[in-house]
Amino acid sequence: MPAHNLIIRGKQVVLPDSIAPAAIHVSDGIITSIGPYDYVPGDFSLIDVNEDSIVMPGLVDSHVHINEPGRTEWEGFATATRAAAAGGVTTLVDMPLNSIPPTTTVAGLKEKLAAAKEQCFVDVGFWGGVVPGNTGELATLFAAGVVGFKCFLIHSGVDEFPNVTEEDLRRAMPELTRLGAGLIVHAEVPGPISRTDIPSCPTRYATFLASRPRAAENEAVALMIKLSREFATRIHIVHHSSSDALPMLREAKAAGMNVTAETCPH
Repeated sequence: MPAHNLIIRGKQVVLPDSIAPAAIHVSDGIITSIGPYDYVPGDFSLIDVNEDSIVMPGLVDSHVHINEPGRTEWEGFATATRAAAAGGVTTLVDMPLNSIPPTTTVAGLKEKLAAAKEQCFVDVGFWGGVVPGNTGELATLFAAGVVGFKCFLIHSGVDEFPNVTEEDLRRAMPELTRLGAGLIVHAEVPGPISRTDIPSCPTRYATFLASRPRAAENEAVALMIKLSREFATRIHIVHHSSSDALPMLREAKAAGMNVTAETCPH
């Protein structure tokens, strides 16, 4: 159905302050207004949504590991985007690791794009990666369309996406600032983990907790705040979990620094 002069209406429409009956007016592919459920001008085509369904904005999942090419058996574009569409997610942003090659070069991004061709049921964007030695790739990756960059401060779990050190970041962050690109960070440093006495039973939750002491994250967050202050780079801490680091993050925000954090199940 043409996107111009279209009304989508339902009994359960997610509005800024409620869920209520409403009619969404679309002209030339753009939502122009949201009006009363019964207001349907004669020059509009009408889609009536099933009463049991909810009409809501499409969601954006900015932290997705699609893994194709190279590890498609873990998850590929076809399965990831079909699952997203089924759940009301209209945009996925793919992480730069777990695929082979990773998205740390323009050549790697091109292989991603080729693998994604004609397999995507929703929109897909791509993060680029910051790894040791690829500072020279950042500008061309950003120009090629990656939405920003990700790094790990500890082993990522796959050898083809190595973690960066403070020295690596001191090379990369001035370039990210020059580009106006953000950096999302898996914020754990290896030192506290290497010094931890980890229980031998791998199936106990206590073993997992011991393997990830909060000092590893606290030190990483402190490092990223220090470097962001020095280089004015936009930083976002992913899957933040240590409450000890919250005062540091609040102080950075209060000082006007562009540092944010999120919790998530990854």
